[in-house]
Amino acid sequence: MEPLRLDAAQLTELAPQLDAGSRILLSGFVYTARDAAHKKIAAILRSGGVPPFEPRGAVIYYAGPTQAPRGLPIGSCGPTTSARMDPYTPSLLERGLAATIGKGERSEAVCEAIRRYRSVYLCALGGAGALACRCIKSCEVVAFEELGCESVKRLYFEDFPLFVAIDCHGGNLFEQGRAEWAGKARA
Repeated sequence: MEPLRLDAAQLTELAPQLDAGSRILLSGFVYTARDAAHKKIAAILRSGGVPPFEPRGAVIYYAGPTQAPRGLPIGSCGPTTSARMDPYTPSLLERGLAATIGKGERSEAVCEAIRRYRSVYLCALGGAGALACRCIKSCEVVAFEELGCESVKRLYFEDFPLFVAIDCHGGNLFEQGRAEWAGKARA
């Protein structure tokens, strides 16, 4: 089955149509944010301030891209471990975040927030950041420049390969994989 071609700006409305295991090619604007940026964003939100980007409808890619080689918009840009952002994710999903992108499992609190707020968790292939950057056509620092590679950046994706790991219906590839493996182990 061919991957679905999706626009990042449509993920809020399309999330209910996506199922765990679906392969997609994502195009459109996405923000990067890792641990340090999430901590700063959470502090801004707690104080009633305005975050560096509007969470409603946005997509966050948990990545800290390397410096761009000459002639390219970005260097290697692979996913980081998503669980490190779990303390901050439910609050952002409540504010309308459409999707997160990273690698690895999520906490039960994040899974519940994905279901409640009808979002989606997408996984990128870890270890392939040098290849993934070929799908990133622009990169602009939008906040926290002092954080270097962990600053918040606005990227433009073009057919960035991802798969749906956790959907808003309760589908979870990590749980499905464990159940499938356990079944085969007993056989």
